[in-house]
Amino acid sequence: MKRGRFGAVAVAAVAALLVVGAGSGLAGGAPTDGTAAATVDTGSAIVQLNGDPLSTYVKTKPPKGKKIDFSSNTVKSYRAQLSALRNDFKQWLRQNARDAKVNGEFDLALNAVSVELNGTALSTIATAPMVKSAQFQGLYAPAGHDDPDLALMSAFQAWTDPDAGAGAKGAGVEVAIIDTGIDTRHPCFGSGSTNGGTNAKVIFSGVFNMRANNRGYTPADLQGHGTHVAGTVACIEHTPAVLDGVVIPYDPSGVAPQARLGNFNVFPADVLNARSEDILNALEAAYQQGFDVANMSLGGGQGGIQDLLSIAVDNLDEANMVSAVAAGNAGPGFSTVSSPGHAPRALTAGAATVGHFVGVEVTRGAVTARAASGEFAVVPVDLTRPVGAPAGPGAAGLSQGCSALPSLSGQIALIARGVCTFSTKIRNAQAAGADAVIIVNNVGGDPVAMAQDGTPSQPTIPAYMVSLADGTALKAAVSNATIEAARTYFFTGNSNIMAGFSGQGPTDVDFRVKPDVVAQGVNVLSSQPNFVCSTPPCWAFFQGTSMSTPHLAGAAAVVIGQHPSWDAWEVRSSIVNTADQNVLLNSNGVGLNQNVNIIGAGRANLFSAVNAMVALDHVSVSFGAVPSGSGQSDSRTVNLSTLSGSGPYTVEVTNETGAGVDFGATISGNAISVTMSAGKGIPAGNRQGILRVKKDGVEIAHAAVYAFIK
Repeated sequence: MKRGRFGAVAVAAVAALLVVGAGSGLAGGAPTDGTAAATVDTGSAIVQLNGDPLSTYVKTKPPKGKKIDFSSNTVKSYRAQLSALRNDFKQWLRQNARDAKVNGEFDLALNAVSVELNGTALSTIATAPMVKSAQFQGLYAPAGHDDPDLALMSAFQAWTDPDAGAGAKGAGVEVAIIDTGIDTRHPCFGSGSTNGGTNAKVIFSGVFNMRANNRGYTPADLQGHGTHVAGTVACIEHTPAVLDGVVIPYDPSGVAPQARLGNFNVFPADVLNARSEDILNALEAAYQQGFDVANMSLGGGQGGIQDLLSIAVDNLDEANMVSAVAAGNAGPGFSTVSSPGHAPRALTAGAATVGHFVGVEVTRGAVTARAASGEFAVVPVDLTRPVGAPAGPGAAGLSQGCSALPSLSGQIALIARGVCTFSTKIRNAQAAGADAVIIVNNVGGDPVAMAQDGTPSQPTIPAYMVSLADGTALKAAVSNATIEAARTYFFTGNSNIMAGFSGQGPTDVDFRVKPDVVAQGVNVLSSQPNFVCSTPPCWAFFQGTSMSTPHLAGAAAVVIGQHPSWDAWEVRSSIVNTADQNVLLNSNGVGLNQNVNIIGAGRANLFSAVNAMVALDHVSVSFGAVPSGSGQSDSRTVNLSTLSGSGPYTVEVTNETGAGVDFGATISGNAISVTMSAGKGIPAGNRQGILRVKKDGVEIAHAAVYAFIK
């Protein structure tokens, strides 16, 4: 949907790398339980120049509800000025840093260039008089009953809302998938003849990876991550699914099944890292081609408040393109949300469970457990063996199997999840003589489909995962165990459990609330490229904030389809500030999680989003770090936009936690003043509350309020 687009601008697909800001990658997939090193590329830099980019410059930024008019003389003139500034910088390099070379230029999301340093110190580049900021490039990596995914976020109700209109399911809206590619041959995307091709559903396809530019890579998805993400966003409604011979008892749909997609492949072929410039190139190309939403199921390091990729995301949001971004998979832990998900104007996704999976039954005595199958071998016929359960510090008191195990000859090994990859555990059990392995989950909820870690000599014995509860029961039982060969689809009640891996706030340095909101990110079923299975079309269960992010991108597409005049910040607020409260559980499955830096505003509810009555220009309110000895008072202003109906409105802050800090709120016109008063000498730690906006005594929006006492 080209909202307010005055002219089409053709943009060549520039090869660019998707970065892991200060180290990052794809924020999810089938879990291997390995760890990925977060790094920066010290051989290259993003250099921000003085002067605003087109997205924020006062004379070129778009008016409310519009996009930049690239055909206007004002825009052309300012672009020429920015080009001249970049030429001045190139001239400065020739005189002061001859080895450094500019290899990319940006003027939309950032006024910046990318530079190959070729041995030049970053500090030297920063001394140029036209340079505002210079930083190493980050490296990012890939993040009957109705479809349970969509039911959890009330998508069906949103589609069928009487006021939804022609854009009810995202029709006319375009979503850029910045990922590993899209296999358009999958029926989720209509009729495609080639992996990475275009058709009526996938309207653009290109490679954006500077370092892969000369290797002849195509936009084809050879990793599977992007095709999975794209299916979650916009798989054609009611596409039949069969996984490992098991007929899924519902026909999956994307969150916005009538939206169109763009394949902006920053991880072509087997490339696992992309740089900041690659993502910037993809973002700017997507914007200039009219895409309304960008999905970035990827993550890097934290980057801090001056992270340039995060600034670019913010700038494009101001120019009316919504960016849904993964919180990352570095949780649990304080300040584990990644770049660019920590951007203030990113729509940042945390992850929770969906209660379903495909697997088999395992019996031992009176215990019957359900076990998920994945990328490892499965039993061809029922297998009955004694159980070997080596003791250790892992879940259910079991060994985690990360080093040599005692003899398990002729046994089914029972091993705890955690510390090392699944491949390592299963390989060690096989070396100890085991005939099969059952991994016991170490968090609450259902088991997940395990993935191999890509190392040579993968284990060949059958392997499955069971839940923590089932694993504990299997260990306590006596007699032999039987792994059944017949696979089936299991629908459970284990939804809405926060994923332990989901990146958590507050953000580094400035201590803002992130993620913004939570969506489904564990045991998410979606499309896969044809090469993944022997009988396409292929499907798989993936986990990660990579999987929750496209739920938000699809939600944004539906909101835009139904409300094309809303600005990007109003779209974000409609999703965040109407989220379901008091439904998300702790990662062990016990008790409600109320920590705003884990759950944000709650679980996304698409029906509530499309019916939002107001929008808040700050989806959460953060007071940053407050010295414990200061006795400080402070205030923040949140501007309210009326989306439907009219005021007057009332406000209050409730659900305050932690002693010594009082939050309050007042409203004058459409300006909400949120106050914080911290007592002198109070204990350090987190303080939070919930800002509630009401009309006629009924809540119509809410936002997290947070301060960190240091």
